[in-house]
Amino acid sequence: MRGKGILIEGLKKRYGSGDTAVDALKDVNMRVAPGEVVGLIGPSGSGKSTLLKCLGAVIDPTAGRMTLGEELIFDNAWKARDLRALRRDRIGFVFQAPYLIPFLDVTDNVALLPMLAGAPNASARARAIELLRALDVAHRAHAMPAQLSGGEQQRVAIARGLVNRPPVILADEPTAPLDSARAMAVVRILNEMARQCETAIIVVTHDEKIIPTFKRIYQIRDGVTHEEAGEGRAFE
Repeated sequence: MRGKGILIEGLKKRYGSGDTAVDALKDVNMRVAPGEVVGLIGPSGSGKSTLLKCLGAVIDPTAGRMTLGEELIFDNAWKARDLRALRRDRIGFVFQAPYLIPFLDVTDNVALLPMLAGAPNASARARAIELLRALDVAHRAHAMPAQLSGGEQQRVAIARGLVNRPPVILADEPTAPLDSARAMAVVRILNEMARQCETAIIVVTHDEKIIPTFKRIYQIRDGVTHEEAGEGRAFE
C-alpha cells in the first residue's frame, strides 16, 4: 500500500479579512485510500474548485492538515519545501479539457513530465508507451493531438497524469465533454489505474452518468464535506 492515500483534516480556506472575509472551505474532512476512486460533488460555489486548488498546492489553505501518500504536506502551513516539485512528482492532474501540447506527439506529451524531472529521455518514453498500451491508445503513439478523437485525447491526458506514478490523482470534470460510452470508458480506466498503481483518485463531477459508479461520495455544501455511500454500480 502507498501510505495513507489522501487524508484531509479540518481544512479551511478564507479569502480576504474583516467584514469582507469569505470562508470558501469551513471544515473539510476526507480520506481516500490507495487504489480507491471517490466522487466529489456539490453545487456551484460550494468549494469544490477551492478544495482541488488547495490539494493541488495551487493556493494556500488557511488552516488544517493534508497528507498525500506518506507525506504530511500541510499542517497549518506548508511542510513541503518545493511546491512545484510536489505538483510535478506527487500529484497527477486530469482536467475537463485534455490540454495536450499541440506541437508534441502523443508519446512526448506523456513523457514530458518525467523528462522535466530529470529522467532519461529513453526511459521516460518507455514509461509513456507502457501507459499508452495499458490505456489502449499505443497505436496513436506518434500521432499529433489534433489527429486524435476526444476519447483518445482524454486517455492520453490520463496517461500523462499517471506517468510519474503519483500517489494522488485529482480529476476535475474529466467526463464533462464526453458521451455516455466514452464517459464510462474514462471512469473504468481511472478505476483500473487506481487498482494497478495503488493511486488515490478524487473525481470532481456534475456528470449524472458516472455518479452511480462511485462506492463512496463526498458532497460539499457551504464549504463543509459530508460523506455518503455511493451505489458502486458495475460498469455498463
